[in-house]
Amino acid sequence: MTEDNMLAKTNRMNMLVDFYEKLLTEKQQTFLKCYFYDDYSLGEIAAEFQISRQAVYEHIKRAEAALEDYEAKLQLLAKHEQRQQLVEQLRSMLSELNPESRLQLQPLMERLISLD
Repeated sequence: MTEDNMLAKTNRMNMLVDFYEKLLTEKQQTFLKCYFYDDYSLGEIAAEFQISRQAVYEHIKRAEAALEDYEAKLQLLAKHEQRQQLVEQLRSMLSELNPESRLQLQPLMERLISLD
């Protein structure tokens, strides 16, 4: 896996954890955070929790699969990304409006942004 692919996967996993963390077991949450947020190696996590590297690997893989399953069913990350794209389009359009119209629409934009 290339470095760009690893970074993309890490970013995706971090976002999925942000959305679905409470649906994971405590151990899955801990291992994923150590691995993806804190950039610990499997060996470092294994040593910290006094289990084998293989056990850590299996916990992380099961947690990743659970996160992907939740996303496939609930689509929270996909909807978030779509909202972000729409917000950017609206920002661009707002900048082209006259000041009075912009002032009227700005509260709606702020409410939309606050949904995330």
